[in-house]
Parts: sequence; structure tokens; C-alpha cells
Amino acid sequence: MRAFSISILASMALLTGCAGAPKPSEAVAGFDARLTQFSYPFPVKQFTLQSQNQSLEMAYMDIAAENPNGKTVLLLHGKNFSGFYWEKTIRSLTARGFRVIVPDQIGFGKSSKPERYQFSFQGLSRNTKDLLDSLQIGKVAVVGHSMGGMLASRFALMYPEATSSLTLVNPIGLEDWKTMASYKSIDEIYRQELKATRDSIREYQKMAYYDGQWKPEYEAMIEAAAGWTTHPDFPKVAWNSALTAEMIFTQPVMYEFARIKAPTLLIIGLRDKTAIGRAWAAPEVAAKMGDYTRLGKQTARAIPKSRLVELRGVGHMPQVEAYSQYEKALLDFLVKN
Repeated sequence: MRAFSISILASMALLTGCAGAPKPSEAVAGFDARLTQFSYPFPVKQFTLQSQNQSLEMAYMDIAAENPNGKTVLLLHGKNFSGFYWEKTIRSLTARGFRVIVPDQIGFGKSSKPERYQFSFQGLSRNTKDLLDSLQIGKVAVVGHSMGGMLASRFALMYPEATSSLTLVNPIGLEDWKTMASYKSIDEIYRQELKATRDSIREYQKMAYYDGQWKPEYEAMIEAAAGWTTHPDFPKVAWNSALTAEMIFTQPVMYEFARIKAPTLLIIGLRDKTAIGRAWAAPEVAAKMGDYTRLGKQTARAIPKSRLVELRGVGHMPQVEAYSQYEKALLDFLVKN
């Protein structure tokens, strides 16, 4: 794995099979910081919030079901993605009657990319709760993938009264990387981020998520990140990516898993080996990092009311590689909780 840049803009948190994602287009010179020309599968709205002495916009999709069941699901994206990649999951949920809220966190997707922002999972959770309050939504089933799993855990800890259930899909942060690898400053991470290209993004995802295999349909999943790298706005995106990378590395939630009160589902692809900072660790330590076969079981033991669904032969992206198994586990759980 090549340093941190590829794992930031390429893959550390991926996805749900996004059948309607934009197709690669050689005519596109690149995407601006707010993905103005990048199509999302459902209408995007903007929630304006005041945060850290500045006005910011938080993009989100709010998708209603034709036959509502009265329940709402909150989908939280991973590090290298934004709300668009939940399309297939959204369609499955709304078909079962769920209203679905899908925000792009500040610094991601179509949301603001502030020049200066103190990123924390607590702060992002508060922003998300403010969005839900503005929509007069009192309780949600929270689903998070990859980095979104860390955020979902923090949200559940901060707002137990608003969390009906918690689903973590190959979440990162199941081990404390800062105790295993050396620290890299935001400036060092930023310099690595600026080196990202379409090819490096593709190669990282191919090796880290798909066990060296690449299918044509995966290309749509890197289109947004790859498009950023060729646009003049890329330094803004790379800077925000560096800021959030440092947040992930330094703010583990795992020590508080025992305090989670909501019924919890863990969907774990056992082939996953995601580990932030592996390139910065000693070889003998790096070899033991990101062992999801062990980490999934360890996390299930730590969270009081949890259920573990293990998917063999599947990596960081159950929503791509094993959608039917992922969908069944998710829907069965949400219907009952």
C-alpha cells in the first residue's frame, strides 16, 4: 500500500453497489470542490448551519417511501465517498417503507470544504443532529460504513435517545492505530493527498478492497474522487481530506463501545484488511493490523446488544461484492428494531 494518500482519496471507506452512479466520461475535465457537475441519484438539498464562527452548507438527500412504515434510516458515508454511493441501499430501504436521510458531512461530497475547521466525530455528530432537528426527525436507525461507522458509533453515544438501532458495515477504527503506527502531521498527509491520481485511486481500491480484482462497474465508484484530482479546486479537497484523516487516526471510538445502548448489527466482510497508518508501522506490527476476522468478533463482544454477521470471501465493501447477503442482514435487522 502506497502511503496515506491513496487510502484517503481512494478507498478507506467504500460503498454500496451504486447502479446509477455517473459513468466515467473523458469529456469531464474534473469536478469542483462541491461536485457541482457530479450527479447524485436523488435530489440534493442544502442545510445551512453556523459552525466554528462560519456559515457552512451541509448537502443531504431526503428520500421518502411510497408506502411509509413510520421509520427513518440515517446513512453515514465513508471517508472516500459521499451520499451518492448509497443509491442501491436507499432503493432497498424505501421499497420497505423507510424514509432515508443521507447527508454529506462537512468536508465531503457536495458540502462545504472549509479552509479552517477543527474536525471531530463529536462535531460531525452535532451537525448531523442539527440537520435531523431541522427536519423534525426525532429518532433514526443509524447505518454507517467505514469512517461512517466511527461517526455512527459516536452519534449513538452522544444521542442514545435519538438512536433506535445502530448498524456498522465494515467500520474502521476497531483498533487504535495511533498506538501501532507513527504519527504523521496534517501537512505531511496533505502532501501525500496531492499526489493522488485516478490510477493510484483505482490501484488502492483494487488491492485493498477487491483482493486484486477489478470489474468495470467499480470504475463509477472512483469517478468523483478521480475527477477532483484534475480540477483546480483539488487542493481544497485534499486539505479537507488531510484534516479528516488526522481526525480518524487520533480519535478512536473503540474504547467506548461498551457504552452503546442501541441494538447493534455488525456486518463484517472477513477479507477486509483496512488499517490506517499501516505504511507507518513496523513490519511486524503492520502484518497484524486490520485483521477483521479478529476485530469483528472483538467488537461484537464489546458492544452489549450486538449481533455479528460475517461474510466470508468479502472485503471492505459488502455492499458491492455481496449485496444480497448485505441487504438481507440489514433489512432483517431494521425491520425488527
